[in-house]
Amino acid sequence: MARLRFLGTTSDDGDCPTLYEVEGTTDVLVQGDRVTDPDQLAQLRDVKDSETFVLVPRDLLVRFAPRTTDSAMVPFSEIASLFREFKHTAFRLETRRGYASDRNSPKWERWKSGADVSTEPDNTWRENVRAQTAQGKRFERVRLVDQPLTEGQQFLLASGHSNVAAGEDIRNLPRADAVRLGLPEHDFWLFDSRLVARFVFDEDDATLGIVLSEDPAEVALACQARDAAWHHATRTAEFAKAVASTG
Repeated sequence: MARLRFLGTTSDDGDCPTLYEVEGTTDVLVQGDRVTDPDQLAQLRDVKDSETFVLVPRDLLVRFAPRTTDSAMVPFSEIASLFREFKHTAFRLETRRGYASDRNSPKWERWKSGADVSTEPDNTWRENVRAQTAQGKRFERVRLVDQPLTEGQQFLLASGHSNVAAGEDIRNLPRADAVRLGLPEHDFWLFDSRLVARFVFDEDDATLGIVLSEDPAEVALACQARDAAWHHATRTAEFAKAVASTG
């Protein structure tokens, strides 16, 4: 089944029009109001019975239509240097309900057995976070969460305190709010508001690879998603207290 990737919208409150990319193809799907004006329909050329027509504002295409084709997918290991070389900010949007990398980790088994995983010794990731934030750089992350939290989200909430202690600013945003805000449905890292590293997952939440893009439309969408998510998300410590009080 071909998956759609949300590109952007100029509508308010979930109203059309909207653009989507058909993943694995070069096609773009356009959502808009159906054309019913008989004079306009009469002027169309070479119309097939299977075709329909929608109206979209020019601004939607200017802002969000892809300007370049996707780069080839690369392993996550190939972008490791970006987490040291970025100049100002590294932002992550996490949209999935769980990650295979978490479920396959030793920490997951410790957590499942009841161990406290909120304070863990530094690893390579946290050591780098400390080194970069000491230079004034920022690691920021917004995690979409469901109500109630999935098992994977419970694990990330429990284990995320170590990353926060190392210098990451991790916040949580209800999925319903993300839908209302029109946030993308895919994970990505955004480096210095200029480079997007978009994750590609399989059906079991395992990372297949990363697609890098400096396409102005995709970078602009990621920046807008970051700003909206950051404004509405809740810091980890505050969110954890709210979850505990309702548990």
